[in-house]
Amino acid sequence: VQLQASGGGLVQAGDSLRLSCAVSGRAFASYVVGWFLETPGKKRDFVTAISGSGGRTHYADSVKGRFSITRDNAKNTVYLQMNSLKPEDTAVYYCAAHPQYTDYDSTPIIDINPDDYDYWGQGTQVTVSS
Repeated sequence: VQLQASGGGLVQAGDSLRLSCAVSGRAFASYVVGWFLETPGKKRDFVTAISGSGGRTHYADSVKGRFSITRDNAKNTVYLQMNSLKPEDTAVYYCAAHPQYTDYDSTPIIDINPDDYDYWGQGTQVTVSS
């Protein structure tokens, strides 16, 4: 499984960006895909993730209501729509994937720990100026 993130750039506060994560490999719909951000000197932080079918998502509190994750399984692509961007959103954004597994009631489990993700794409820089 290989992932390639794109769509980053330099924008002003309040603007929007849409990141894309193109995933190659088989059985794309059986993978949870997440987005993480990294800033200099800090650990990689969870942003959001989506289940294989797209029916379940999870967001970090800092982006709830502003960011939206979706996926198109026909195109093997996950999108991160980022609205109302703030200077503190400035970071390198990475997409990552791991095989989906479910809870005892068949609910897909969304991991927020980057160590639980097996595959990573290269990062894409997002810079938000004030």
